[in-house]
Amino acid sequence: MDAAKLIDKYVMNTYGRAPITFVQGEGCQLWDHQGNQYTDFLAGIAVVNLGHAHPEVTKAICQQAAKLVHVSNLYYTEPQAKVAELLVENSFADKVFFCNSGAEANEGALKLARLWGKEKMNGAFTIITMERSFHGRTLGTLSATGQEKIQKGYDPLVPRFKHVPYGDLEAVKAAWDDDVCAVLVEPVLGEGGVVVPPEGYLSGLRELCDSHGALLMFDEVQTGLGRTGKLFAHEHFGVKPHVMTLAKALANGLPAGAVLADAEAAAMFGPGSHATTFGAGPVVMAASGVVLDQLINGGLVEHAEKIGLYFKTQLEGLAAKYTEVVLDVRGLGLLLGLALNQAAGPLVARLRDMGYIVGAAQDTVIRFAPPLVVNSGDIDGLVAALDQALADC
Repeated sequence: MDAAKLIDKYVMNTYGRAPITFVQGEGCQLWDHQGNQYTDFLAGIAVVNLGHAHPEVTKAICQQAAKLVHVSNLYYTEPQAKVAELLVENSFADKVFFCNSGAEANEGALKLARLWGKEKMNGAFTIITMERSFHGRTLGTLSATGQEKIQKGYDPLVPRFKHVPYGDLEAVKAAWDDDVCAVLVEPVLGEGGVVVPPEGYLSGLRELCDSHGALLMFDEVQTGLGRTGKLFAHEHFGVKPHVMTLAKALANGLPAGAVLADAEAAAMFGPGSHATTFGAGPVVMAASGVVLDQLINGGLVEHAEKIGLYFKTQLEGLAAKYTEVVLDVRGLGLLLGLALNQAAGPLVARLRDMGYIVGAAQDTVIRFAPPLVVNSGDIDGLVAALDQALADC
């Protein structure tokens, strides 16, 4: 089978795919259909945090699939109960709603904010989001997203989103009016170029929201679940949200998303106000249970913090060596970005040819988001390849 030819023939052309057909993975390693091996420093865009083909995840999926795959959310299931308890007991939240993706999770958060505005804020329904943010590709979430290239062609957009510069608390204050019901923000910009906010920014947003009775909602779809060296990225800043969204790594590759909220915000949803057919399916929740157990009890979050510091130090060494090309190294844990003064695409392709999978963000940033099981040897190999690639720029 020539998968590339069949996909190009039969699948809608919405992705600029690299000319590789992957057939197998294990840990941080991937193999294509020709037997070529690659070290994965993207993890399916921050998804397979436990690594490819994690044995405990695979075991849980197979065992659950042999017992029960689907019954709908009109009934109770044990895997959902376990994951709900793990998420709530290890976060700020009192309740959780499960769905299938980051876009769905953020869509749920937007709906919750609308209900909050109607019930608590005299019908307010403007939501402040950030320039360069990314919240999904549904019509609602792309309207919330602060990137014109994501919105192109889909106007008229969903109204009442205000986009302000990321990291600028004064800009949020200037945009505020009596119709604002919520602020939606990534604790660290992901697609927007791997940007860590300035000190006091997130805490200032919380104070501002509290003073107006509005919701502070953190999009942790990319930054959550150990990616930044904390279970949730907002823990770095000592700030708790009213609402948080998760997805990507929640089931290590199976489709899973979640909206977490404190008791008062969660109370906006009642029977029939929001729903999903496949969210919290038993097989997906079985995988999620393993993911959360490994993150909470298996030392992976601590490893991500420690090895992330090592990785960042190595990248900073390259930045000091290639000052004419590299502008900055930024990020937290194992979500890191190498900002360039040129397009990142050619370097991403060069590294791929050298056996390393990385990504690009905002055109000029190389994004690194490897599985959390990455080791120093993997990092040293990537840094050596990147050193060679930068030398040729």
